[in-house]
Amino acid sequence: MELLTGAGLASAAGLNAWLPLLVLGLVARTTDLLALPDGWAWLAESAVLVGLGALLLVETLADKVPGVDSVNDVLQTAVRPLAGGVAAGAGTGVAGGAPVTDLPSWLASVDWGTVVAGAALALAVHLLKAAGRAGVDAATLGIGAPVASVAEDALSLGLVASALLAPLLVLVALALLVVAAVVVVRLRGRRGRAAHPV
Repeated sequence: MELLTGAGLASAAGLNAWLPLLVLGLVARTTDLLALPDGWAWLAESAVLVGLGALLLVETLADKVPGVDSVNDVLQTAVRPLAGGVAAGAGTGVAGGAPVTDLPSWLASVDWGTVVAGAALALAVHLLKAAGRAGVDAATLGIGAPVASVAEDALSLGLVASALLAPLLVLVALALLVVAAVVVVRLRGRRGRAAHPV
């Protein structure tokens, strides 16, 4: 179940970098539902939560403005995978394997395999989102950007809730993301063939 939790949180970060991190920190700080592993306890500190809230607000607003959303997606290509790695690592418990003694204790307690897998999954979701958003912007002359952004935010929040409360639902969400990826690839292929007929 921890792997599904990590996958759900990483996928959510691929849509909105800061939302899963903020929710993880808030849930760990205010409830008994989640205890962050030692290496990730800093996510529940007040200053971090305020910073994450501010970053979430900026990303959420930028993602709703046509044109700015495309620039935001370019910038987020580096940020969302990092956030996905952190979210996956924080959501899946303590490290396995032999500790690395040359690192500070909090770094040594991190399961780096989970972090890398989470970053890769967040990057894949981000690239799917960016490709889909470019298509929405082109088809609607930017008018669809706010609607698509709200839907992405809702999906990100849904993934976080599923990951924390019902991890098996993450499988359904990931299956839907795979279907969406196939649809985006097919639509782009059709547009490419229509633009360059043989």
